[in-house]
Amino acid sequence: MGEKIWEGTKESEWTEDSFLQGVKSCIPTLLGYLSIGLAAGVVEKTAGLTIPEILLMSVLIYAGSAQFIAAGMLAAASSPAAIVFTIFFVNLRHLLLSAALSPYFRHLTPVKNMLIGMLLTDETFGVAIQQAARKKQLSEKWMQGLNITAYINWIAANAAGAYFGKWIADPEQYGLDFALPAMFIGLLVLQLLSRGKAAADLAVALCSIGLVIGLSYVTSGSFSVILATVIASTLGMAVKKWK
Repeated sequence: MGEKIWEGTKESEWTEDSFLQGVKSCIPTLLGYLSIGLAAGVVEKTAGLTIPEILLMSVLIYAGSAQFIAAGMLAAASSPAAIVFTIFFVNLRHLLLSAALSPYFRHLTPVKNMLIGMLLTDETFGVAIQQAARKKQLSEKWMQGLNITAYINWIAANAAGAYFGKWIADPEQYGLDFALPAMFIGLLVLQLLSRGKAAADLAVALCSIGLVIGLSYVTSGSFSVILATVIASTLGMAVKKWK
């Protein structure tokens, strides 16, 4: 997917991949973002952060897992270095997400690629990769519409959670700390069902689980997840090409 495909595509064919269509494609994930953002705001508030600090964290970090981890570590009085180091390893998966989408945006300048990558999340990646599988191409405007809509919704949800968090003393009592894993599980199940390749997906899942368990004995939990993802993805790609 490069300049030849881009130049050979008529402008009229891209109308359904406009910025507004990207916004529309993001709508199914907004409820998930709203619930997770609310939960994150509540957890951050109970960890002792102020509303301006929560807003700043949402704008600059923009990562549900990282914000939940940061809130928990702040509540446990962890050192700033430990928090930064942990979040760095947890978010290394974004290198894999960006690498998977990069072939569809090779025709863009480095600055435009950076703007797309900065707002890429697990959820927007899931929507984008399904769009790419269906259409064999991705539009920059569509991607920006998808990313920016999710970004604004996340900030607003965190702000709302921070405001209402003062009335919730124990987020775990309501299961808010499990909100993020629950959304990831839901997205994964929906994507697996839409693929219609249960046997292959199950084999990769079992392989990943086995790798995570084995690697966790020799490295940290976060790094073992990253290594397992890379190895399982490589094996899956090799099997697919071999078939």
